[in-house]
Amino acid sequence: MKVIVVLALWVTLFAQGNSNSLDSCQGRCGYGTDSNFSCQCNPSCERYRDCCSDYVEICKAASTSCKGRCGEKYNSENKCHCNSKCRQYNNCCSDYSDLCNSEGGGGGGSITDAEIKRISETLFALDSNKASASELIIDPQALVHDSETSSQTDLSPRPLFRYVDEGALFSRPTYAALLSVLDNYQRMTGQTEDFSPQQLTEQETFIKETMSNTELGRELFAFFYTKGVYATEEEFMYDLKMMWFGLYSRNNNKLDSSGFEHIFAGEVKGGKVSGFHNWIQFYLLEKQGLLNYYSHSFNGPWTSFPDVMGMQFKWDGYFKQVGSAVIGCSPEFDFALYSLCYITRPGKQCRLSLGGKELIIQTYTWDKTTYGDGKKYIGSAFPATPRN
Repeated sequence: MKVIVVLALWVTLFAQGNSNSLDSCQGRCGYGTDSNFSCQCNPSCERYRDCCSDYVEICKAASTSCKGRCGEKYNSENKCHCNSKCRQYNNCCSDYSDLCNSEGGGGGGSITDAEIKRISETLFALDSNKASASELIIDPQALVHDSETSSQTDLSPRPLFRYVDEGALFSRPTYAALLSVLDNYQRMTGQTEDFSPQQLTEQETFIKETMSNTELGRELFAFFYTKGVYATEEEFMYDLKMMWFGLYSRNNNKLDSSGFEHIFAGEVKGGKVSGFHNWIQFYLLEKQGLLNYYSHSFNGPWTSFPDVMGMQFKWDGYFKQVGSAVIGCSPEFDFALYSLCYITRPGKQCRLSLGGKELIIQTYTWDKTTYGDGKKYIGSAFPATPRN
């Protein structure tokens, strides 16, 4: 009798596994295939028919709204649409007129350049965790013309970072959260990124510490909330997780990259450094002797931190012609500026104001794959030359 009961239980569990009901999509939407789960929660699961039973409810809850979908390509499976032809075919989502402007932008399309400059000044003033002059000392050394950035000549005999007070800076929660995430990546594209549960938790912690647990992050959400971009903080946090940490393929059809890895950790593709726009990662690698600073081709007009520089360097033998970064800012400020610009000006130049001086951030969307209902991952974001 015991054998029959055990066999019946095994059959029941097997059937549940085949119906994709053992695991949930809660907190997993948009991530790559994870063999630790019996079902998946990324857009590909619809094609391979291995979605979890709550995939539609949790991951496609916004299928009747245009939030983050303005200008997306037509998909017959969508309940309503958010592109320029939906009015012609009378199949627009109910909030299309409110959220989508004539250029096909998202909720951020209605946000003006003046409003972006005002909120960036507010974030600049709220960056209480930025490095002070006593906590960070840099040694810029050689300044080269734009025409010389490809020469691969080491014109600076000393490191860029002369002193960093790690005890004061790295003990702060947002710095500690960033450090935990930075070492989770393989720098070579074409190699699948496979995150452990602990590493996925570290991603969540980074977003929470920078955006929920700082006044700066809460101010950014409040700005988007008042502009109708996000209805709740949960929606804001979830979208940040997807656009920044969702995986896509830059090489060899492997889920090998994300906006966060590209911008904050840096990658190597085609024998060259790709991305890499974070000063803390630069410092850590330089300290380990893995990065050799050559020169800089621009230095922003700021006389205190945060400052902006465009550096030439080699990372363990791989060259970066211009790796620009905001120097001395807190992780939350870096994350907030790039998020602000990507959400409001995806794929465009974004004009900020920091201490009365203009900074241009260039953003790029990843157009080959999407998450949710046609939303685009971050391809890249970085400081453009201040004199542009």
